[in-house]
Amino acid sequence: MEKIALFPGSFDPITKGHEEIIKKGLGLFDKVVIGVGVNAGKKTLFSVEDRLRIISEIFKDEPRIVIMQYQSLTVDFCKKIHAGFILRGLRSGLDFEYEQSIAFANKELDEHIETVFLLSSPSYSNISSTIVRDIIVNNGDYSKFVPKGFKI
Repeated sequence: MEKIALFPGSFDPITKGHEEIIKKGLGLFDKVVIGVGVNAGKKTLFSVEDRLRIISEIFKDEPRIVIMQYQSLTVDFCKKIHAGFILRGLRSGLDFEYEQSIAFANKELDEHIETVFLLSSPSYSNISSTIVRDIIVNNGDYSKFVPKGFKI
């Protein structure tokens, strides 16, 4: 049976930290689905279409990565795409506290879906989408924080 992991997020924008976790995930899973979540209540810098385009361009040469949009509970989307795992990256202990509570809730919703945490490298631990958005909005050089192939 194929091991599929969902890596969910808003990816507004995708960062080098996200890219690292996705690549590490490919060492563990047969396929990684990057699930671009849509939250109508959340104000984003990039449209869903732009985020899907940017991420698709970055991973265009990796056939084991699939990029999809979703607007549902993460565990429901996992069932839809037959993913048995939710992949999450951790930058710090604060991330763990937050992600642990979500993982426990997801486990209550579906006991068959496991959450897998991967640690980011220390060099990426200070990178967040929020910081990168601020740099972009203020016309700063964001290239150090986003994957090669990132084009607005």
